[in-house]
Amino acid sequence: MAALALEDATRAAALDAVAALLARCGVEDARRDARALLLAAGGFTAAELLLDPAAKLGAAACARLRDYALRRAAREPVSRILGARGFWTQDLLVAPRVLDPRPDTETLIELSLELMGERRREPLRILDLGVGSGAILCALLAELPDARGIGVDLSAAACAAAAVNLSRCGFARRASILRGRWADALAARFDLIVSNPPYIASGELDGLEPEVRLHDPRLALDGGADGLNCYREIAEQLPRLLAPSGAAVLEAGDGQARSLVALLAEKGLAPAGIRKDAGGRERAVAARRRD
Repeated sequence: MAALALEDATRAAALDAVAALLARCGVEDARRDARALLLAAGGFTAAELLLDPAAKLGAAACARLRDYALRRAAREPVSRILGARGFWTQDLLVAPRVLDPRPDTETLIELSLELMGERRREPLRILDLGVGSGAILCALLAELPDARGIGVDLSAAACAAAAVNLSRCGFARRASILRGRWADALAARFDLIVSNPPYIASGELDGLEPEVRLHDPRLALDGGADGLNCYREIAEQLPRLLAPSGAAVLEAGDGQARSLVALLAEKGLAPAGIRKDAGGRERAVAARRRD
């Protein structure tokens, strides 16, 4: 506790102290994270911090902030500490043993909406394979007002988290969650199929940042020896699942987009676009039925 003295601290002093601690512990964007933790602990807004930085933080808020800061210093992600994550236009629950959705995955939403084009007001059928927290499905249902969706995941924890997020975002009546391995139990056809499957090569898992390695479930990360195992399973099922004019959009790991295009082509699917994320990496890969 001596490494983080917050007793009788002002808002500004507490921000400086937490940012310094996080920086010493190797946290990137230490001040940004410190600000997020301070606002949550103190229950005030960024505007209130700016307008009154000299206000005393208070004993209860100091105790909360100390707990948050020490957890972040141990490399627990801010989203897991606070139990929430903003994704697209939605505020999502971040649950234990469920993949924490990342901003890069919003690239998949962008490409999906581009492909739907003029069909965005149609009663589209969406399938999310490996639904996780439900982030992708919630984002798509928010943008496609007449669509209905099914989310599938092997993890019971993920199924529960997705159901909660769909409910809190107001989409519970437009979506169903099924527990299973990919689409093994499904016989329907879908206008849009999306997936952010595990794609990290098994040998690379131990070298991941602690925020990922220690807190995201291995089930949601491990893509096998070359990182492509789950893509192979999904690609095998896409031809029978896609409706005429349907599209599939999959998230790709670094350097995997071209291999993914080839896998989809082997199954008779036509390339429909690759979208780069904010960092310039080819992040989302799309394919269509050859009708």
